Amino acid sequence: MQDKYEPIDIQATGSGAVAAAFVNQVAYCAAADAPITGRICAAVGELLARGEGGPLLDRVRNWPGAPLADALPLRLAGGLHALHLSGTEPALAAIYEDQPGVDDPAIVAAAIHTHEAALLPWLDGPPQTNEAGRSANFIAAMLWLAGQGLPPRFECLEIGSSAGINLMLERYHYDLGGVQVGPLPGAMAFRPEWQGSPPPDATIQIASTKGCDVAPVDLTDPAQALRLKAYIWPEHTVRFERMAAAIAEAGQSPPDLVKMNAADFVEAQLARPQDAGTTRVLMHSIVWQYVPADQQARITAAMEAAGARATPDRPLAWVALEANRTVHLHELVMRHWPGDGEPVMLARAHPHGASIDWWV
Repeated sequence: MQDKYEPIDIQATGSGAVAAAFVNQVAYCAAADAPITGRICAAVGELLARGEGGPLLDRVRNWPGAPLADALPLRLAGGLHALHLSGTEPALAAIYEDQPGVDDPAIVAAAIHTHEAALLPWLDGPPQTNEAGRSANFIAAMLWLAGQGLPPRFECLEIGSSAGINLMLERYHYDLGGVQVGPLPGAMAFRPEWQGSPPPDATIQIASTKGCDVAPVDLTDPAQALRLKAYIWPEHTVRFERMAAAIAEAGQSPPDLVKMNAADFVEAQLARPQDAGTTRVLMHSIVWQYVPADQQARITAAMEAAGARATPDRPLAWVALEANRTVHLHELVMRHWPGDGEPVMLARAHPHGASIDWWV
């Protein structure tokens, strides 16, 4: 399989869409400096192309939904990584150690056929891609809002929070193009490679954070934490260090996280009174593609209705960091009210926080 860079319909379905999803994921991994995960996805793609059988590959091959929007390649990659992390399938080490001259498809095929029963449940839900590095984008967006004259005190609401790692964003330190935010040294420290002008050097306050997920992860449960680690791309070792720090933080004071679907959560939170002098922010990262279309419509309608009621003393903002599968990068897009609420692209960013290309 070749790394390809071409427009793709993330909602496409059918057998051709499955093959295209694996090709696109390999290219995405290459763009994100994730060659090992790319090798895993390429191996599975090769097995599918040559007609390798079995219940798991047949289920992947006949995927009923949109395989790219459903992150199908990463569902299976997470399961295979879990086999490696737990030591259940030692042969996978050759790939995860990035050894050259290895027959990747043969190793992956053997792992799939040997552990099919364990791997099948990994296809049942999307990856839990909780990554603390993405919080730097949210903080940069809040600095921008403060620079636009909105109250620099923020009530943060997050959908698709997974384990709530980004709900603890006020505990971290950030160096954003030289602009310093957050406590020192902080539970974690982020200094993404910055391109473009720095964000406004404003003093901001996180008044509160609250999030939801349809299947929230308890970081204090070792089994759930292992599952979350399996979705970390193995070549990004710093992310395992961040996960350990997040687990420690959650043990001291867990994030405010509820089990609820995104639309119900947004509607309920927008119905609550908003403090004067506080900017209410809806934020999410790499989750919108997993939200059903009817819920997307409800969230959009609720935000626009609340935006119409927003005032300068009680403004509303919507910050989204989501994947553009064509350019293999994430885009940080903002809407805010009062005003026209039109989308503004603030930045393009690395999917795990390594870099931010600031556009405004």
